[in-house]
Amino acid sequence: MVEKVKKPWPTKKAMEQVYEMNLWGGNTSEFYSGEGSHKANIIEPYLAVIRSFLKSFKEPLTVCDLGCGDFNVGKELVQYSKKYIAVDIVRNLIEYNKSVFQKDNLEFHCLDIAKDDLPMGDCAIIRQVLQHLSNKEVKNVVEKLSVFKYIILTEHVPEGEFIPNKDIISGQGIRLKKQSGIDLLVSPFNLKIKKKRQLLRIPLKNKKGVIITTLYKMF
Repeated sequence: MVEKVKKPWPTKKAMEQVYEMNLWGGNTSEFYSGEGSHKANIIEPYLAVIRSFLKSFKEPLTVCDLGCGDFNVGKELVQYSKKYIAVDIVRNLIEYNKSVFQKDNLEFHCLDIAKDDLPMGDCAIIRQVLQHLSNKEVKNVVEKLSVFKYIILTEHVPEGEFIPNKDIISGQGIRLKKQSGIDLLVSPFNLKIKKKRQLLRIPLKNKKGVIITTLYKMF
């Protein structure tokens, strides 16, 4: 008998399940995007470097937050942008965010960034999002990033040397279990950039890897 191969769920369904079943923990809200969006030692230094970057421009940038989650981080950056466009794939999460976070320069959109057209803006923030996506979906996203002047990418990767971009099924997990992580500049993604600069590196305890935030200036 030939064993049937179980097909992975669509990313939208997988991420809906994450929130429905509280797979990232938390009990303070209907929606919780995990420790990476709430632990002070992770988000406070991140907010400091992103605020500094956004405040360095004479004319504020239009920011597209691609994978905004529960918006615990994004809400602290809205005031430093001309317009802040927050995107996530989970419709109930977006509707919840719309009801809670309201500013004149803030918009929320329910989009699948691997399939749908991205909003127009100056800077894309992609914080611990691609690490959850298959290589096929990451590549689909990468092909759209050239419309931005700047990309601020945050990824959870192994500490030290590792083989990048091992494939996974999109969902709750990340490549860390395979001793791998995202590197957009190498195969199969090969993102073309003008310049890159590491903004932040946060080592985690108990050999749980490192969270790295990189600024890419695009052509």
